[in-house]
Formats: sequence, structure tokens, C-alpha cells
Amino acid sequence: MPTILRIGGIRFFFYSKEGTEPAHIHVEQADNVAKFWLDPVELESSYGFSAKEINQIRKLVVEYQATFLQAWHDYFN
Repeated sequence: MPTILRIGGIRFFFYSKEGTEPAHIHVEQADNVAKFWLDPVELESSYGFSAKEINQIRKLVVEYQATFLQAWHDYFN
């Protein structure tokens, strides 16, 4: 499960067997988890994060979208 980025206790990663799904990133902080599609950036699911936290995380996903997409394509292609 490659970790792409860590920011302030938040880990952004994907699972190594997910290459058949559209590009996405998982987000984890303590027991809270979320999944965002990357193109376009859209929340797929979340558990434990508040709406405010999801909005902040979404901004990070948008900011690092190119990095996440590049890592996804490098890994799965």
C-alpha cells in the first residue's frame, strides 16, 4: 500500500491491488478514513471525519491532485 504523502498526521495512499478502479486516493488519520476520486476530485466515501475536516482534506487533494495522479499512473501503468 504505497503512501504518497503525509501532511499533519494525514496519510494519503492507495492499495496496490486497485489498478482496475478509476484513479483515487485513500486518506487516513487515526481511525478516520476517506476515499476521493481524482479526476475529477470528488469524495467517494468517508468515515469519522467531520464535514469541516473533509473540506480541508478535499482542498489538499485538489492541491496535490497532479502528484497523486502521477503516482497512480506510475504505479499501475
